[in-house]
Amino acid sequence: MILRARTVVPMTGPPIDNGAVVVKGNRIRGVGTLEEVAAEFTGRIVDLGEQVLMPGLINAHCHLDYTMMRKAIQPPRGFTAWVQRLNALKRSLADEDYLEAIRKGFAELVKWGTTTVLNIESFPELMSRIPAPPIRTWWFYEMIDVRTRATTEELLDGAGIFFRKHAEWLGGFGLSPHAPYTASAALYELANACARQDGMLATTHLAESREEAAMFRDAEGPLYDFVKSLGRDMSDCGKGTPLEHLLGKKLIGEDWIVAHMNQLEESDFELLEKTPVHVVHCPASHRYFRHAEFPMERLRGLGINVCLGTDSLASTESLSLFAEMRTVCDNYPAVSPREALEMVTVNPAKALRRPRELGRISVKARADMIALPIAPGDGELYEEIVAHRKRVDWMMVNGQVLE
Repeated sequence: MILRARTVVPMTGPPIDNGAVVVKGNRIRGVGTLEEVAAEFTGRIVDLGEQVLMPGLINAHCHLDYTMMRKAIQPPRGFTAWVQRLNALKRSLADEDYLEAIRKGFAELVKWGTTTVLNIESFPELMSRIPAPPIRTWWFYEMIDVRTRATTEELLDGAGIFFRKHAEWLGGFGLSPHAPYTASAALYELANACARQDGMLATTHLAESREEAAMFRDAEGPLYDFVKSLGRDMSDCGKGTPLEHLLGKKLIGEDWIVAHMNQLEESDFELLEKTPVHVVHCPASHRYFRHAEFPMERLRGLGINVCLGTDSLASTESLSLFAEMRTVCDNYPAVSPREALEMVTVNPAKALRRPRELGRISVKARADMIALPIAPGDGELYEEIVAHRKRVDWMMVNGQVLE
């Protein structure tokens, strides 16, 4: 198949006018102008018309379990109050509610042109009832060991067996110790050991709120009091920042994908200079909580690989990465529209250890693409892409056009 479009945006070089992409199976075999491609390849030409053909978007942090919670929690007094309200809502829901939430979450991701998602799965026991996802999905097993819930090596082995039996699913399997206030050092060590053994990815929430910072730095505050009441061992508090707790003790490393990182101190930047983890910023969720300003330029200045995610609909109103890109461009004028687009294509592909397979249109990359009806001459191309506000009507995942 040869896909022709008014413009192809490969993300590996400049846009290609009257561009064409050759797809064979689930891979891209050629990219160039239609004239160049037609001279080298034969195949059925599918003309997408006056559209922009570009890589599918990658959502680097999402919680599909909570898709039914859009506007269910009004902006809270603080982060701990939100956690408590979320836990109360979770207890009121049945398995069928979560299965329906995941189904609707995938539908919304497809609507907004997402072809790959990194999903934190709080209820892995439901996964045997989930049909094959329509898009490329990395399922991160959420690991917690406060209260009655505990993650063991046996549970992780069982989850690994499940994924080995579902090798036809696009994506992969990873581990997610939830956060340093809900996952012990021993749990992070277990995640590291399992990830090394099986070559899995690992992600966590970190330095998300002022209350988390107060808990670890000062051994006080609402979050400190709340998790202490659950029986958490608090002996690791009052000894430094959350980042110092994990990165300083080598409980996470440079391969880790770390969500949020809103509340950082000078000593944290010194640590990140030595061990540059992948960072996921969730702009709309960040605005909902009124967190401290995200240190976008400071992190980028250190060479940190910054990606974007939507977080969950319990703290935002949309799973649109276009909306997240617009928020970044509005809040951080130094971030160009092209750089914002990199944060949902090539940057998360790097975090997934798939830099040559995902987030780009290039030879041997996976055929994950979307087409946008952007008229010629309206403005700078990358600005027009970021400004897109309509449903994405054409999407290809792994060489198959989604209906």
